[in-house]
Amino acid sequence: MALDALRELLGPRFSTGASECALHGRSEAHFPEMPPDAVVWPETTEEVAQIVRHCARHRIPVIGWGTGTSLEAHALAPHGGVCVDFSRMDKVLRVAPEDMLAVVQPGVTREALNAELRATGLFFPVDPGANASLGGMAATRASGTTAVRYGTMRANVLALEVVLADGRVIRTGSQAPKSSTGYDLTALFVGSEGTLGLITELTLRLQGQPEAVTAGLCAFPDMASAVETVIATIQSGIPMARIEFIDAANVRAFNAWAKGDMAETPHLMVEFHGSPSGVREQAASFGEIVAEMGGGAFQWAERAEDRNRLWKMRHEGYYAARAAHPNAFPITTDICVPISRLAEAVEETAREIAEAGVPGPILGHVGDGNFHALLLPDRDRPEEIAKAKALASRMAERALRLGGTVSGEHGIGMGKLGYMEAEHGAGWEVMGAVKAALDPLGILNPGKLVRQQMAGSAQPPSRAPGAP
Repeated sequence: MALDALRELLGPRFSTGASECALHGRSEAHFPEMPPDAVVWPETTEEVAQIVRHCARHRIPVIGWGTGTSLEAHALAPHGGVCVDFSRMDKVLRVAPEDMLAVVQPGVTREALNAELRATGLFFPVDPGANASLGGMAATRASGTTAVRYGTMRANVLALEVVLADGRVIRTGSQAPKSSTGYDLTALFVGSEGTLGLITELTLRLQGQPEAVTAGLCAFPDMASAVETVIATIQSGIPMARIEFIDAANVRAFNAWAKGDMAETPHLMVEFHGSPSGVREQAASFGEIVAEMGGGAFQWAERAEDRNRLWKMRHEGYYAARAAHPNAFPITTDICVPISRLAEAVEETAREIAEAGVPGPILGHVGDGNFHALLLPDRDRPEEIAKAKALASRMAERALRLGGTVSGEHGIGMGKLGYMEAEHGAGWEVMGAVKAALDPLGILNPGKLVRQQMAGSAQPPSRAPGAP
């Protein structure tokens, strides 16, 4: 059998068990289960290279797996194949405080890295909410609540080690702060969603822990005033570390979930980083904008435990909304637009959701024009599910009409393939050509990001040869 060699190579770190395959065939979103034929747990780059070489020889699809938190079916296996679970490659290999960088294996999670960094006075800033693996975050070009200040994974990955589709191991980038030598291969692999190679090592940019941090929560009478406050704040140049929007539906869900007592109106959650005097000045400037826009008084959180409680509430918004609608068929989607068009995009989206009569809380990292809708149709009402899917489609179309993108954070995977040509035009064909050049057999995460036929004339088998 084609998979026997992998069983011999990895022993107990190879499984075709139904429960393991099922676990690696699920996601947190609405997609049906798509299990691989086998799951492997490599511990070294050389093992990953051996796995990929064997799969290339037998034309078996290969899908990378971090923690399974992606939302557009990135890590599912529509053609079967081998799922490469990186959870055992979870070491922080080097921290260089003097260079403000860390070298890690792909299975290290962002929380684990920051725990390791506590004594150094440094931290890794990208915070997508979920405790995702850093390899998965790079592969999906993750961002999150702090991107407005510190940028996305694109700005925070300096170098990579990658296993290509033929088993070659390459290194991209360096530990230098900048370079002008050749194509930027690091940027090519960041956001490639595992379709061009498997990331086995990352060199990451770190930031100094701010001397002072203050977070706050502020209610607004309506959605328009909250969003306009965001736009005015960004355009004024106040260096926000986080500025998050949650609508009234989210607040109701938060209150029920955590027994809170927030006013059930739209809110902004904000955070300021800097020196004590700088943080005070930033907060005062922001407070003036809030007052002009009709916002209410702030609830401030300066102690670390209070700030953590505030952001935990924001990060658990998905689970709070799900708990409020236990029979829902959740459809999550996000778009990103120029900051000048944010109010228009949010208000049109909210109006359409209300008219459709489908629960759909809106929240997001609005400081960089990115917001999310969690559409919650009743799973027993097909007409509601159809309405929710139509709403998600119109959100994507709206983003393109306003000069934005169909996803600022979730990525493409399988879920948003249908919008790639509309957003990128002939550029999507160029992406397909790059895929074909680096993966001519089309074995790396097939069915994601690019048209599959562009990955070469040979199609991956619908299931791995000889698989049970």
